[in-house]
Amino acid sequence: MGDESDEKQDKKKRYQPKKDQPLVLPKTAADKQRMQIEKLMRNQEKDVYIPDRPKDWKPRAPPEFVRDVMGSSAGAGSGEFHVYRGFRRREYARQMFIQGVGEVETKNEEFHKKLEENQKKADNKTAKKRAKRQKKKQKMQEKKKQKLQEEGEGDDSDSKSESEDEKDDNEDDAEENCFVIGGR
Repeated sequence: MGDESDEKQDKKKRYQPKKDQPLVLPKTAADKQRMQIEKLMRNQEKDVYIPDRPKDWKPRAPPEFVRDVMGSSAGAGSGEFHVYRGFRRREYARQMFIQGVGEVETKNEEFHKKLEENQKKADNKTAKKRAKRQKKKQKMQEKKKQKLQEEGEGDDSDSKSESEDEKDDNEDDAEENCFVIGGR
């Protein structure tokens, strides 16, 4: 008998609430969330279990063979109507699920088509601007060559043209590395 009373005393000691923390019942969802966060933050070394996202609901496959075909017609027993009603409800839910999946797929396809169209438009626009920049660059180089040829009948022109060509190459490098639109 002494052993039983010791076990009861041990159980009482184990199940007594902590006296340093009063029992607080959350009144709102925010209070409940706050209490959960405080509990997690008390012991930061403890791992936190984060459950995986629940799997999407899928309806049961339709039965291959339906035994009770009476439904709600005359001659059916009192329990047959409830069986028919459950079967009909499941079939409607399955049909709605199939329609919903189809709608999601069509919207997804439309979205991807629109993305591709926008990407093509952007590529065409950048190609057009690139061609315009290249054309402008070619015209500038031609003008410089013509200017050099007009001025360059003297001996000084050879040394100037080499230095200007190097300067043009440096400007081209600066244009390639520049990320500011319209900047140099």
